[in-house]
Amino acid sequence: MACEHYTKKARGLSLLSGGLDSQLAVCVLRDAGAEMEGVTFATPFFAPDAARKAAAALGITLHVVDFTDDEIALVKAPPHGFGGAMNPCIDCHATMIRRAGELMTQLGYDFVATGEVLNQRPMSQNRQSLGVVERSSGLAGRLVRPLCAQLLEPTIPEQEGLIDRSKLLGLSGRRREPQFELARKYGLTDYPSPAGGCKLTEKGFGRRLKDLMVHEGLDDRRLVELLNMARRFRLPDGTGVILGRDASENAALAKACSESDTLVAPVSVPGPTALIPKVCTPEGLDQAAGIVCAWSRFDNFSGDIKVKVVAGATTTERTIPRPYVRDPFLPFQIT
Repeated sequence: MACEHYTKKARGLSLLSGGLDSQLAVCVLRDAGAEMEGVTFATPFFAPDAARKAAAALGITLHVVDFTDDEIALVKAPPHGFGGAMNPCIDCHATMIRRAGELMTQLGYDFVATGEVLNQRPMSQNRQSLGVVERSSGLAGRLVRPLCAQLLEPTIPEQEGLIDRSKLLGLSGRRREPQFELARKYGLTDYPSPAGGCKLTEKGFGRRLKDLMVHEGLDDRRLVELLNMARRFRLPDGTGVILGRDASENAALAKACSESDTLVAPVSVPGPTALIPKVCTPEGLDQAAGIVCAWSRFDNFSGDIKVKVVAGATTTERTIPRPYVRDPFLPFQIT
């Protein structure tokens, strides 16, 4: 069972990640007399899959907003800085709420809601950060946080009687027991762990992202989307190598290759495909071919390995002599 059906007064859009808190926000607001729809965001850094699943269980309409350009702009220059990795959480959240506010105005709805809990996250959900997000989003007075609303100033929909404030909650802190109890009350059983979900919070992914930003930049959306796959190498001359780890990644790299890229793949043995966005020097291309050979399966092959090099409309073959060893390239691998 999802949430029960209630008489609707106000109409709101609730940010829906698919996590427990975001689902509870919808349920609590329904209890308080509001008609709810969900809004979620899609980028190469986080997917809307959990939100789609939650929206189906809750029985609400879900609006999926492409957030890639917004996120890239924030990664380039976050007004309030980063978290522990390349995650501009405060600015990201404020921008999501602003985008939801634009949709709210377009649809003629009354407010935007989130599942935030005061002091649940020490950096991004303390009282000061909540205020910064509200002001930065441009939704002052129209941003409802139903799980901790009793600890905050009443919003316009509450003041106007569109939402029954007495049915909103006053949760605070990192304890999850109150949420679990509410989940049982509303019959919510399927929700992911509250940790994780955004690649930008992962330090390893952050190193990949920063390397791309410094060398090729973040304007090529295709290269940003490829950050989720393959091994990465940054050679001494600045050449970047994206190396497939299996057949599916090899196929994806070949498909993503543009006229300005160079593709290297073994011909005489099974092995990985390498996508090179920019060959900086001939030596860089030689080393990239060596990386392809070093990660190929040549144990039962006694000859030199042939690779094909595709650059635009031109395809050539070259022979790479032994030895094929990974160790010389490992210092240049980005994990």
